[in-house]
Amino acid sequence: MIDLRPATDRVSDLLDGVREEHLGAPTPMGPDVTGLVHHLLGLTVAFRDAAGKVEGPTTGTPPAPVVGQLPDGWREELRTRLAELGEAWADPTAWTGMTRAGGVDLPGGVCGLVALDEVLLHGWDLAAATGQGYRPSGEESAAVLPIVTPPEDPEQAAAEREGLFGAALPVPEGATEFERVLALAGRDPGWTPPA
Repeated sequence: MIDLRPATDRVSDLLDGVREEHLGAPTPMGPDVTGLVHHLLGLTVAFRDAAGKVEGPTTGTPPAPVVGQLPDGWREELRTRLAELGEAWADPTAWTGMTRAGGVDLPGGVCGLVALDEVLLHGWDLAAATGQGYRPSGEESAAVLPIVTPPEDPEQAAAEREGLFGAALPVPEGATEFERVLALAGRDPGWTPPA
């Protein structure tokens, strides 16, 4: 069990730095900032409900891209959802038994780490796209490293990672633990927005 609240708080702290002109900007992994915020709004609910072992559309539906304008008050809504996500996984029972997220059945302990991984990676995506600093702890990075490390068998890796991560990139020499996580998840740790 690991406390997700430092990670969810870190992403909340980024939201005031997301300006109107950032919303159409690219992110390291595909959608623009608006699409990324839509994704964060959805995943926070899905993994919050997974912690509570809720069975229904929020946990049984695979993620799908959401397009269109962000809802009014999206910053406060996302802050609320991030706080709820962190609190939900602070309950030790969230980490026990089986649960479901994105239509996939998972042991609670694995689902909690996947939730942390989602928050860490997409928090970095948002920070990088909007030019903000972002420093996850070594403990958080070590916790998600097994989630992003691909199996040695290339076919198995491709099947398991499809829709979750890009192809793993070489880990830069002297990389930090979090830079290792980024590279193994298919992100370039040196990514910056296009000029």
